[in-house]
Amino acid sequence: MTVSILHRVTGSGMATVGAMLLVWFLVALASGAEAYATFVDVFTLADGRLNILGWIVGVGLTLSLFQHMMSGIRHLVLDTGAAFELKLNQRLARLTFVGSTILTLAFWLYVGTK
Repeated sequence: MTVSILHRVTGSGMATVGAMLLVWFLVALASGAEAYATFVDVFTLADGRLNILGWIVGVGLTLSLFQHMMSGIRHLVLDTGAAFELKLNQRLARLTFVGSTILTLAFWLYVGTK
């Protein structure tokens, strides 16, 4: 039940937050250099690294993406008629959290090395 609810929450959250950030980005881009600099300054430090808000938004959206993806893969497996046994179903539900956390950490470690 938790995985199903979180699947809906992450999907709605990514759509809402992602759309708002995209519109803000496009408006800032179209409005000129000062507006774009303001957009960038909200999420970065003077040296170009992410600030706390940038980390929260970035990691939050990334974790939401991977959690939604892992839950979708689980639902795809269930749609094939497999994994309806209670213990296996619960194990797959728990693995969505483990998988999304590992993928998020791997993504940000990769980004941090570039």
